[in-house]
Amino acid sequence: MAENQEGASSEGKPAADMYPKKILEYMEGFLISKTVFSSCELGVFDVLLAAERPLSAEEISQAIGASLDGTERLLAACAGLQLLNTHRDNGQVCYSNTEQASVYLTRSSPVSLYQSIQYSSRTIYLCWHYLTDAVREGRNQYEKAFGVSSNDLFQALYSLSVILFPLKNQLVGFIRRQWVCEGETERQQRVWAVMSDEEMVKFMQLMNSIWNICGKDVVTAFDLSPFKIICDLGGCSGALAKQCTSAYPECTVTIFDLPKVVCTSREHFVTEANKRITFHEGDFFKDPLPEADLYILARILHDWTDARCIELLTRVRRCVAGGGVAPRGRLRPGDGAALLPEHAGADGGEREDSCSVRCPADYRRIHGTQHRLTGKIYDAVLGHKET
Repeated sequence: MAENQEGASSEGKPAADMYPKKILEYMEGFLISKTVFSSCELGVFDVLLAAERPLSAEEISQAIGASLDGTERLLAACAGLQLLNTHRDNGQVCYSNTEQASVYLTRSSPVSLYQSIQYSSRTIYLCWHYLTDAVREGRNQYEKAFGVSSNDLFQALYSLSVILFPLKNQLVGFIRRQWVCEGETERQQRVWAVMSDEEMVKFMQLMNSIWNICGKDVVTAFDLSPFKIICDLGGCSGALAKQCTSAYPECTVTIFDLPKVVCTSREHFVTEANKRITFHEGDFFKDPLPEADLYILARILHDWTDARCIELLTRVRRCVAGGGVAPRGRLRPGDGAALLPEHAGADGGEREDSCSVRCPADYRRIHGTQHRLTGKIYDAVLGHKET
């Protein structure tokens, strides 16, 4: 006889003392997210970092311009989540950042997740309100969440920069007009062109932050030392390129991206000290790709339809000289399981006709590919071109 489910009687009825711990945790999980989002948005962690000493709730409330009662409740929640330390001074409770809060939740930290948290709070969180509709309809919910019609991922993504940063109000109308008459990459270039330098930097910081945390694990999942010339397609801020040159001292990396992305990356992210990192401006669907032994596609393939992915990978295969292709992305476990949040599609990251988040078995069916799980939110797949 099979073992009973936890807390169930032999007749299959729930036991009297059964407690749905996991279900209750899942029900209230969003409360934790919003506590982190609001604390970052109000600048709680920044205030404590600048103070260089524990502060009382009254001092913090004054610094962030919030009510004392609301601040006390928020600080208590952060302390319960182990994001803040508590100290008692003459009967008064004071607060300071934990080490992780100072490193990842303050705006000034070089590995800050602040911009990613802002994006999660102001865009992803609102889209997930419509998850039921996303499942029923099989498409993203940007239009219901923000009133932005999204014919493709990039329309929604860049239009939502208005909400995220925000951009000037008149930009929304400009962007909407462009989707009607232009192709996918032309749309991207138009939007990049009208974004201010400050907006560009913020957006690229968002893209940059995750690779600062897990990029090393991704580029070392396989031994890439045989590949001396690497091209990072859509390499954006160069975070992954820096991880490659750090892990493999004999390699050089060319970042291939749109002109304004390259300009911003040169000015704000990749310095002259990064001598083994170069740039190549272009559109990877149209322009010739630089010669390389290895091409990296990091957070690229999930943005496009299957047809466009095949087109891009075919272009790469024609260019690579017996080396390999390294798509980087999140792998889901086998047996039909999925990892949230990327799999549900409420935020538009997965269109109904786009490349899905693959499981290892999917890649094993593609001849000449290997996969590695890193234990973090991004894994690695390496494909070799047959000679």
